[in-house]
Amino acid sequence: MHKPRIAVVGAGPGGLTLARVLHLRGIRASVFEREKFSSFRPQGGSLDMHGTSGQYAIECAELTTEFKHIARYEDQESRVYDKYGKLRFIDDDITGKNRPEVDRGQLRQMLLDSLPAGVIHWDHELGAIERQDDGRYQLVFPNGTSDSFDFVIGADGAWSRVRPLVSQARPIYSGVAFVEMGIDDADTRYPELARVIGRGSMFALGDSKALIGHRGANARLGIYAALRAPQDWIETGGLDMSSPEAMKASLAAHFSGWSEILLELIYKSDGRITPRAIHVLPAGHRWDNRPGITLLGDAAHLMSPFGGDGCNLAMQDGAELALALAGNEHWQTAVHDWEAAMFARAEPAAVDAWDALQAAFSEDGLANILRAMEMQRGPG
Repeated sequence: MHKPRIAVVGAGPGGLTLARVLHLRGIRASVFEREKFSSFRPQGGSLDMHGTSGQYAIECAELTTEFKHIARYEDQESRVYDKYGKLRFIDDDITGKNRPEVDRGQLRQMLLDSLPAGVIHWDHELGAIERQDDGRYQLVFPNGTSDSFDFVIGADGAWSRVRPLVSQARPIYSGVAFVEMGIDDADTRYPELARVIGRGSMFALGDSKALIGHRGANARLGIYAALRAPQDWIETGGLDMSSPEAMKASLAAHFSGWSEILLELIYKSDGRITPRAIHVLPAGHRWDNRPGITLLGDAAHLMSPFGGDGCNLAMQDGAELALALAGNEHWQTAVHDWEAAMFARAEPAAVDAWDALQAAFSEDGLANILRAMEMQRGPG
């Protein structure tokens, strides 16, 4: 069996899962990451790992024991408030639930620790990718290095530099902007706010806006203020960027009339504040198979965070692509078949995530979320 030289562009959970499962099957991949080292930037907040996608991928990677050391099965509650701070829904019965929370940074580090030294090439931001006459692809990096590979996987996220080789699609703005914040050591510093969020996730909705919170490891609260806004909202003065305190005050002004305890989630947040415009790829995004190159995760099917499928599907993509490569002596055929399965899996998830985002940020957002939560909880 000819084993192709494999390059993975991007060391997120999807690309790392691919490299890990390949490693277990005796196939080496080189992973190229633009960050200078693993803790170069914050990795985001808490994720819920779904049984048939994220946890399945972890099983394929033979890391279930390690995962259980960092997973928080106790943090699976759900709460919904109206904008006046009234609790309208709570599901605090976690008996039998199997969507444990895990901090994204801890999940990524678990995957990094599972790979041999030399697999990850840090400080390698992709500068160019060029198809050569022999069908291989040459990766060129601004640091002066380059190398050629039989098979390149773009696991490089929303603004993938690999994607243009297979698709002309570009992410489109969803109409919703998020402002990410956080509160460290909340149980000790702000116990009342910690109780508002509880042991899991919290949504407060009204006026086509939302304040969202989730509990992370070490009593950290991840806080998100979200609202419908023009795409250039930040650039055109949507927030006063002169200081963290000014940013918080101007952000809270967009939630005028909301409960003081909910606004405290903004005011008591730490100084690291990150605005994000939510972008998506068209649901059903796909491309004609091109030998020697493909995409996975957000590079292939970027979707709204409402649904929680993004990281889960990226890891499933990586695990199943690795299994396909290891289990078929005709690796290009394996990739073709894997792409077809990925397209079919991702499209309904993207549709559901888009519908959930639009429902939450409509005039009936609170009623829509309450209805969805009741359906998710089921009878009883």
